[in-house]
Amino acid sequence: MPEFQEKAPLLQKEAIAPGIFRLTMHAPEIAGAAHPGQFVMVQVDTSMDPLLRRPFSVHQVTSGGNIQILFKVVGQGTARLARLTPGDQLDCIGPLGRGFFLDRRDRLCLIGGGMGIAPLYFLAKRLLQTGESPGDDYVFLGGRSREEISLFAAEFFDLGYTVKVSTDDGSMGHHGFVTDLLGPVLPDMERVYTCGPFPMMRIAAQKCGQAAVFCQVSLETHMACGLGACLGCTLTGADGRYIHVCRQGPVFDAEEVAWTT
Repeated sequence: MPEFQEKAPLLQKEAIAPGIFRLTMHAPEIAGAAHPGQFVMVQVDTSMDPLLRRPFSVHQVTSGGNIQILFKVVGQGTARLARLTPGDQLDCIGPLGRGFFLDRRDRLCLIGGGMGIAPLYFLAKRLLQTGESPGDDYVFLGGRSREEISLFAAEFFDLGYTVKVSTDDGSMGHHGFVTDLLGPVLPDMERVYTCGPFPMMRIAAQKCGQAAVFCQVSLETHMACGLGACLGCTLTGADGRYIHVCRQGPVFDAEEVAWTT
């Protein structure tokens, strides 16, 4: 797949919740080639600190050649991103990695936890471009609180999906794990897509395996280069061999991953 390096001007910065931001950047070459599940490597600063780029899932591709990323402030790099203002430029490389396998004929369930919601919105919109209605397809979203999750729930609902939410504090929807929502609908599902914390995806993968439902997972790991050179994003595959998330993923069939790690 083609990869591009672009100087992407920041068009908009949205504060979604405390410490959570969405950036819209003009990157027409990346936007034109991006597929749901792929990511971009973003240079946070022109200085040597922080030295390495940061990986972010493509959250959305909008009209006019724009892309969006979603992030939570967790360290120095994301803190600097949060201080940017429209007009600032970001050096982006992408789209990178392997995205989701799309087959709109199946009944679907999308499960996102925390910032793992990011690639699923792009996926949900791309699925609609097949011309089919979401119908009985589900989107399950998990977050810490209503404040963190409510906007995303509304956006997926506006696309026509049946949306259910879980929160850690019980302030919205189910009080508990987002994977608790999967059991009642799984017998009717043919395909599940998920992204979020590793333990969450492990449970989703196990439930899908037991029900013989095809499941794809988007893995989140630390990446230094995003290009397959440093081999820093390795995980153990189901066959015991290493898999490299940046090049072979980040999307994998759930059965390709050793979930015991």
